[in-house]
Amino acid sequence: MIDPRLITLRVFSSVGTVARTAELTGYSPSAVSAQLRELQRSLGIKLLIKDGRGIQLTVAGRHFVAGLDGIVSQWEQLRASALASEGQVQASFGLGGFSTAAAQLLAPLAEELHTVHPHVQVQLMEAHPQRCLDLLLAERIDLAVIVASQAHGSAEAGARFEQTVLLDDPLDVVLPAGHRLALNQTVSLEELAEDPWITENEQSVYRSLFISAFTSLGVTPHIAHEAIEWETMIAFIGAGLGVGLLPRLATLGNVETVVRRRISGTAKPSRRIVAVTRKGGRGSPLIEESLTFLQHTAEAIISQRLTEELDG
Repeated sequence: MIDPRLITLRVFSSVGTVARTAELTGYSPSAVSAQLRELQRSLGIKLLIKDGRGIQLTVAGRHFVAGLDGIVSQWEQLRASALASEGQVQASFGLGGFSTAAAQLLAPLAEELHTVHPHVQVQLMEAHPQRCLDLLLAERIDLAVIVASQAHGSAEAGARFEQTVLLDDPLDVVLPAGHRLALNQTVSLEELAEDPWITENEQSVYRSLFISAFTSLGVTPHIAHEAIEWETMIAFIGAGLGVGLLPRLATLGNVETVVRRRISGTAKPSRRIVAVTRKGGRGSPLIEESLTFLQHTAEAIISQRLTEELDG
């Protein structure tokens, strides 16, 4: 197996602090520091240098870490192929994802794995996308579900992670039940150009999708309110404070004060949901089973939303 000290070094190289490395790996800060010192001593390579009150990688350290990516990928591939050769599964399996994915995709997956593989210890973690990638790197989880644009596109990320497309998740418009367009089966963004909008904050991927859709129309939307959670946004809309966009994967719930409608016209925002694994581990039996289950579940949910909410 890969020396745990090497995993600690990779995590430190990614997050940059001993404290953050400790939080992700589950070690204490003193244990992380000790591991890094012991690794440096055993290798005979100066990997670290003091930087104020902290430490940072030397040039040699960065070169060493870059070379580790290929070695870890080969190890993941070897482990996956060995398990697959006899249909074995690992004893523990960690899953992570953003809130909607955790609730709608990962929870059913965990239930399925408990049924099919009762001896496997499955752990679920709800986490924002960057934390999911960090947890993958730290080997705290084995599979993460995130929005594609939230996965880093750097060469480093490409050497460490693999993505599998689960679905393209279209956004629908949510209107107050008494809205002038509430009885329409479809609504275009042009028709809502003058309405007050409720969106997430400026740093979110959802906000970027929202702005891009209107930019393509040459329209600047009026953002009246911000909400982080879908439930909050739906409550704001139900109170008549504006309109919003909701991914089809997200449930509207039994809210009678709002309606959900397909978006028509040229601007139809959508987000791509992907599963991310460590590079080389894609052939692991549990990962293969999980990816198949996630893709089928996502397709079923999207179809169900069309009949239950959009046409209801």
